[in-house]
Amino acid sequence: MIPTEIPPNTVMLTGIGYDSNIYLFRDGNEGLIVDTGTGVYWHRYFEILERENYLEGLEKVTILNTHEHFDHVGGNKRFKEFFERRGVSVIFASHRIAADVLERGDDYVILSYAYGRRFEPQKVELKLEDGDKLQIGRKRLKVIHTPGHTAGSICLYEPEERILFTGDTIFNRTVGRTDLPTGNFEELINSINLLSTFEVDVALSGHGKVIMGWRENLEVIKKSIGGLLSEKRFREGSIIQD
Repeated sequence: MIPTEIPPNTVMLTGIGYDSNIYLFRDGNEGLIVDTGTGVYWHRYFEILERENYLEGLEKVTILNTHEHFDHVGGNKRFKEFFERRGVSVIFASHRIAADVLERGDDYVILSYAYGRRFEPQKVELKLEDGDKLQIGRKRLKVIHTPGHTAGSICLYEPEERILFTGDTIFNRTVGRTDLPTGNFEELINSINLLSTFEVDVALSGHGKVIMGWRENLEVIKKSIGGLLSEKRFREGSIIQD
């Protein structure tokens, strides 16, 4: 695997297998890990991060989960153990709704059973709300609550570099599914409309490619959602055929 650098603060590791993409954002001696995959390939990611010296000088790390699905949170414990063995202090962060699910170890919402696993309940030290600012070094990332894929989904926006971490809310040319526990199609539409108000140069999603053309990508998505919405209304009987 070759890491993708998004200067000046971010490194992307493309998820292996069922894993989410994993991101390291850092400023000075503080770092932010965005999502941790399933935990199956945790050692592969750290081999790369260490080999390329991306972790050198880190003293504090926040592990943030964009939402509460196992392919994004399953590696949390492994990541925490890795950093703490090296003397790096670690806290977990997520939206308040996702934090409740993770602290209960709710395998139904987390979907760990789909991977033949159990999720061990964990304490989330930083429970975030919409509009909160997450401080990493001198950088402040805005928390945007974007329910739809899950009730506890969030995106993170860094205004100086205009980088947006989208989790599974928005991908390259598509969006996250809404047919899993706590998913909601109407809420997803509202979340996409909210995200369309941000000026974004680079969008970093939970799976797949880096999104460079933010406005163009939104237009493709909105056309696709328009078709899905028409189909949904037709199925529900709100569109009457002559």
